[in-house]
Amino acid sequence: MNWHGIAAIYRYEMERTRRTLLQGIVSPVIITCLYFIVFGAAIGSRIDEVQGVSYGAFLVPGLTMFMVLTQSVSYASFGIYFKRFTGTIYELLSAPMSAIEIVIGHVGAAASKSFVLGCIILATAGVFVPLEIQHPGWMLLFLVLTCITFSLLGFIIGIWADGFDKLQFVPLLVITPLVFLGGTFYAIDMLPPFWQTVTLFNPVLYLISGFRWSFYGTGDVSLWASLGMIAVFLGLALVLISWIFHTGYRLKD
Repeated sequence: MNWHGIAAIYRYEMERTRRTLLQGIVSPVIITCLYFIVFGAAIGSRIDEVQGVSYGAFLVPGLTMFMVLTQSVSYASFGIYFKRFTGTIYELLSAPMSAIEIVIGHVGAAASKSFVLGCIILATAGVFVPLEIQHPGWMLLFLVLTCITFSLLGFIIGIWADGFDKLQFVPLLVITPLVFLGGTFYAIDMLPPFWQTVTLFNPVLYLISGFRWSFYGTGDVSLWASLGMIAVFLGLALVLISWIFHTGYRLKD
């Protein structure tokens, strides 16, 4: 394993975050604060409790997952796409590094950034509502697995995209609607029976539910169903990345 090469990619990607701190870290935190103010204060004053906790506290896991999911994809997709855009991807591919080492460097940096962002958002949420984490080990596990899995997805998107507009296509038009409809702002038992059934086909529901369970011991689906969905996401992402490097898809064009 070429740890020096992995470290070089990792440091480069992390350094790029320092140069874009306002866009990459500060902006998502401000957006989260606005969600807390609008939904927690305005709507929360009309809703006493959801699943046994205050509405403001109920929002914390969902909003954290919302930002972690979208930013993990954005961090990883832009990192690898920019190398394709500038042509430096060919230098990387000709370096004495294997595909897995390239992926570890890029995905590790994106996952690290999104993990830090998630921790900052949780700390910020503590300013608005009292936080209770009943299962901190499970919370960290869900957060880490989600960061890694969606950073892998972002890496795939960065290779698939052939323009900057496509980098935002999946986060804005696929992931964001799934998050909004996946129990971020409500419990699915608040929906009519038909829509409860429809929501169960939303894979993001399982990620948010598992993360919320680690806080309050309650969720829309079981813990093991949530873990199983993350495992499916992770497995599919690894298979796709393996196929990309095996075939050279969008890497040798």
